[in-house]
Amino acid sequence: MGVVRAMASDITVHGRSSGDTRVACTTIDDALGLFPAVDAACTRFAANSPLMQLNTRPDRWHSVPTLLYRAILEAHDAYQRTSGRFDPRVLRDLVDLGYGHSLPFADQQVITVDSSSRRRPLGKWKPRFRGGSSPRVHLGGLPIDLGGIGKGLAVRWAAERLYGRLDGFLVDAGGDCMCSGPGPDGDGWRVAVEDPRGGADPLVVLELRDVACATSSIRLRRWKSGGREVHHLIDPRTGLPGGQGLLAVTVVADDPAEAEVISKTLFLSGRKGIGAAVRRQNVAALWVDVNGTTCESPSLAEQVIWRAP
Repeated sequence: MGVVRAMASDITVHGRSSGDTRVACTTIDDALGLFPAVDAACTRFAANSPLMQLNTRPDRWHSVPTLLYRAILEAHDAYQRTSGRFDPRVLRDLVDLGYGHSLPFADQQVITVDSSSRRRPLGKWKPRFRGGSSPRVHLGGLPIDLGGIGKGLAVRWAAERLYGRLDGFLVDAGGDCMCSGPGPDGDGWRVAVEDPRGGADPLVVLELRDVACATSSIRLRRWKSGGREVHHLIDPRTGLPGGQGLLAVTVVADDPAEAEVISKTLFLSGRKGIGAAVRRQNVAALWVDVNGTTCESPSLAEQVIWRAP
């Protein structure tokens, strides 16, 4: 097992290998090294990061590191697949709610000044890309936040470094996971889904093999802005926190970045719309509303091996 701290999470990789232990450890260290690298390129919490340098003038062309270029390409692809329900152009909305820098969510109740106002629709996102050995990006006029999808991509890219080198592995990035192979007991990796209302016991335990899992939750990142309760999952249509009536959504999918995107867009459907959205997309999902009611899609229920009483 290996551990690294990045993206405000403890990242762990559990691996199984029948070969040389030293080679397995080196492989795990190589995969873990991706997380600080993606964090450094894609964070919005460091003014000198490549992403924030790009965000200072989103109306111009910029040379960017390859990791950031790939992340923005993936974000735009997700934007297109979801018809704009996933849209990273919500950075200014977060800043207006007081979340322009890292906040001490774990230490105390956070209170910020609210400078948000009703804004116009964002319009279509039309970034431009020039690949090659020195990639360049034009964001199309508005700054972006790559937080959620950045972590999902880091999990994907780390897993790509592990495939074929280990007999099986679990990459766990604080709610975003990739499971490969049979797991320690030969029947899959066991992943606990935390209760967004708090408490030591999980809501369910999943048994997963060769799939990814991601959770969008407001358990930690919520605060008071201008006297009202807000959180970090912004609806790009309104610029305000979305997902009315929901606390968390967990999704199991083939790819960790895709699972991250689906969990967020389902969350933004809100308590009244998520059931229909899950059925329409035929997604393996679990969601918890503000009353503590937990619902599961049939395909997710098949992977549950334990439920909280």
